[in-house]
Amino acid sequence: MLTLAADIEVLARFGRALADPIRCRILLTLREAPAYPADLADTLGISRTRLSNHLACLRDCGLVVTVPDGRRTRYELADQRLGHALDDLRAAVVAVEADKTCPDAAEKGCC
Repeated sequence: MLTLAADIEVLARFGRALADPIRCRILLTLREAPAYPADLADTLGISRTRLSNHLACLRDCGLVVTVPDGRRTRYELADQRLGHALDDLRAAVVAVEADKTCPDAAEKGCC
C-alpha cells in the first residue's frame, strides 16, 4: 500500500507530464497504439529532437516505456490503465467545464 507521501509524488509526476500540451498529445496518441519516434514526430508535426526531449520526460515520469523492435525502439504507455485514466480525466474536466455552477464565474474568472 502506498503512503500519502508516495501517492502525492506519483500524482505530482503525472501532473508534470500533463503540464505540457505536447506531452498530452503524445500520451493521447500512445493511448491509441504504440508508436515509433519518427512516426510520432510526423503525426504531431514536431521535430524529432523536440519529441525526444518530451519522451525522455515521460519516461522519467514512468508513464511510457520503450520496447526494442529489431534496430528500432517503439514507445507505449507503461500501463494500459493510464489510457483509461486519461479518458476518465478528460471526461471529468470536460464535464466540469460544461457545468460551471459558480454564479460569479464570468465576473471573477473562476471555475
